[in-house]
Amino acid sequence: MPAILDARGLCKRFGAVTAANEVSAAIEKDTVVGLIGTNGAGKTTFINMITGYLKPERGAIEYEGRDITALPPREITRLGICRSFQIPQLYGSLSVWENMMVGIGIVLANAGQGGFFARGRIWDTRPVPGYGRPAAEVAEHILERFGLADYRHRNAQVLPGGVRKLLDIALTMVAKPRLLLLDEPTSGVSAQEKFGIMQMVLEAVRAEGATVLFVEHDMEVVSRFAQRVLAFYDGRIIADAAPEVALADPEVRRHVVGRARAAHA
Repeated sequence: MPAILDARGLCKRFGAVTAANEVSAAIEKDTVVGLIGTNGAGKTTFINMITGYLKPERGAIEYEGRDITALPPREITRLGICRSFQIPQLYGSLSVWENMMVGIGIVLANAGQGGFFARGRIWDTRPVPGYGRPAAEVAEHILERFGLADYRHRNAQVLPGGVRKLLDIALTMVAKPRLLLLDEPTSGVSAQEKFGIMQMVLEAVRAEGATVLFVEHDMEVVSRFAQRVLAFYDGRIIADAAPEVALADPEVRRHVVGRARAAHA
C-alpha cells in the first residue's frame, strides 16, 4: 500500500533538549496508526512538524509525493492534513450547529469562495470543497456521522465531555482531510465512554476516506484500535510494529507501557 506521508531523518532541538533525533516513519494510506510515549518523548513534536507548526532542523516530510517540509500550517491544511487537539477547540458561546457552520465558512474563505455570515450562519449555496454540497447539507452530514445531530441546538460550552470531544473532531472534517491527526482523542472521556467514542470517531473519519494518526496514553485504546504503533522515547522511535508486537517490546515495556500503567494506577 502506498505511503500518504513519508518523514525521513527529522531532527529538532529545543536548547539542550533533543525532541526529535533522526525520526523516520512512512504512514500508509487508509491505515490507523497510534503514537505512544511518555510526556516529552517526542510525539507532539512529530505531529507539529507534520502540520507545519514546527520546522525540523534536518530531514524532510513528503505528503502524497510532495515535499511539504517548508510549507506554512495553512497551506498544509489546504492540502488535506488536519488535526484535533487534546483540549477541544470550540466556540463556547455558539451552538453545535453554529460551530459547524463557522468551520465550513473558514473552509470556504480559505478556498477563496467567500461566504456571508449572519447570526452564526453562512448564506451561501456554493459547494463546499471536497463535498460538492452546500454548507447546511455538509454540516448535517457530518453531525449525523458523529452522532451529534440531536445536539445541534445545544450550546457548545454545556456539552458533556465526550460530546465536546466528538464535536472538536467533527469540526476537522469540514476540510475533508485525507490525513487526520488526533491528539489524545479519549483524554477527558470516562472509562465507560472511551471505546464507544473512539469507535464512532474512527468509523466516521474513515468513512470519509481519511488516514488516521492518533496520539494516545491509554494502552487499552491503542491495542484495540491501532493497526500499527509508533513508540517514542527520548526523541526517537524505539518500536514500529503491530500493537501486540510493539507493546510487548522490552524497550517499550520499560520506557512507555510501565510508566503509562503507573500514571493510570
